[in-house]
Amino acid sequence: MRKPSGFTLIEVLIVVTLVVVLASVGLPIYQNSVQRSREAVLREDLFRMNDAIDQYYADKLKYPLSLQDLVSDGYLRSVPKDPITDSADTWTTVPAEPDPNSGTSEPGIYQVKSGSDGTAMDGSRYADW
Repeated sequence: MRKPSGFTLIEVLIVVTLVVVLASVGLPIYQNSVQRSREAVLREDLFRMNDAIDQYYADKLKYPLSLQDLVSDGYLRSVPKDPITDSADTWTTVPAEPDPNSGTSEPGIYQVKSGSDGTAMDGSRYADW
């Protein structure tokens, strides 16, 4: 008597069901980890750009007029892309207070923030970071 080879329909359905269940559990975990990594990159980019602005001010006693000034003067290699909006053009800049002692100086950029209107996983807005 010869034993048939192969899988039965029930065995295949059980395996497919297990794969679907594992994928449905793993997909939200993967999406959350991608979002957490984007937020971590955003925090690091904001820290680096604001630190470069502080260094620029310490060296030149004035704030940069644009983010490109930080690049052209060697404080940054390039303006990073906002990982949330995926664009380097969406950064929001906060102007510095004008210097009352010097009426002719332009205020420049005091701080950089994300241009995204989204909400982080902790409930805060990206634009407030």
